[in-house]
Amino acid sequence: MRFEVSIARRLFGHQDDQRRISRPAVTIAQWGVAVGLMVMILSICIIVGFKGQIRDKATGFGGHIEVINYQSLYSAESQPIVMDALTMHKLSRMPGVRHVQRFCTKSGMLKTENAFKGVMLRGVAQEYDTTFLASHLRAGRLPHFTDSISSNEIAISQLIAKELGLKVGERVYAYFFSESVKARRFTVTGIYESYLREFDNALVFTDLQAVQKLAGWEDGQTSGAELLVNDFHELDAITMQVANVQNRTQDAFGQTYSVHHIKELYPSLFSWLALLDTNVYVILGLMLGLSLFTMTAGLLIIILERTNFIAVMKSLGATNGQLRRVFLSFAGLLVGRGMLWGNVLGIGLALLQQQTGLFRLDPATYYVDAVPIEVPWLLILLVNAGTLCITLFILILPSYLVSRIHPARVMRFE
Repeated sequence: MRFEVSIARRLFGHQDDQRRISRPAVTIAQWGVAVGLMVMILSICIIVGFKGQIRDKATGFGGHIEVINYQSLYSAESQPIVMDALTMHKLSRMPGVRHVQRFCTKSGMLKTENAFKGVMLRGVAQEYDTTFLASHLRAGRLPHFTDSISSNEIAISQLIAKELGLKVGERVYAYFFSESVKARRFTVTGIYESYLREFDNALVFTDLQAVQKLAGWEDGQTSGAELLVNDFHELDAITMQVANVQNRTQDAFGQTYSVHHIKELYPSLFSWLALLDTNVYVILGLMLGLSLFTMTAGLLIIILERTNFIAVMKSLGATNGQLRRVFLSFAGLLVGRGMLWGNVLGIGLALLQQQTGLFRLDPATYYVDAVPIEVPWLLILLVNAGTLCITLFILILPSYLVSRIHPARVMRFE
């Protein structure tokens, strides 16, 4: 193979190529591969980043796995279930579980002098992981989350704040309806914004004790517990393990535990995210087709323009197989240079966007305010390997044109 590669390198770097008709075809072929690979890399980075951000926002509001009362699945209001220290400890010791936190929910209505809004009050305790909520805080601070003393503080979304005309530090009345009407006055301490309208339009955060009292539940009774896992890709397996331990068991009040992961709780959201993979496959197919078309056309032009070289080489004893490998090596050098530029441009633009957020989006439409980027190095490596292998494999067919060139005919024509 050294003979073929050596000849290909000399052809690839030959200065006379600057005057050849095939030089524009070579340039187009190289940039066809570069642009195709760049678009493939950017598409993967954007889709993976977008899916990751939307998934993280959904799990930020509801955790990865929920252990709730079985009756809550068939009731408009969440039903109480005991989450004592023993149960919390047992759940936190499950393999793959990173954190466990209690929560209570109660539907109600916020009312100001000029407007009112139906909301879902979500009470959380001191063990609540505030990382997500704090990262999306736009004004003020988070309420003091506790399960012992009610602070009467709430954090509302920017969407609710605009609709009701509320600001940080203002007080608002909340009304809750069950067997009787209950009223409570809260102070707005923080305003968050996640751009997920489904959640921003309803969720109001407060402490666990406030919701427990409004619901009339006993100490230790909550709507359930949220489990955060270490690896989202192991979600199904971890959910099965938790269900095997906790599912269909009963608490001290005879209520039955039920275990569900977030993809079951929000099926439409995750089905939509799964459909985004189809877009990636379409883009990969189109860009790979572009690369194959430009490289095939370029190789054919290169072979046809070098019929004299092929005839001389055959006269000197070179076989068709050796000449095919020469031109395939030549094509490999072209593909390699194109892939180098494609990686530089694709990964460079991805890292630039990741660090600066240069390209902005309308959050009302896309749920994020900037083009999301995540660089999956393994996927990028696989795309590079796949592009190289498929392109060179497809180019084997046009390389057989070498076999159709006969030295005697070429020399007689000359």
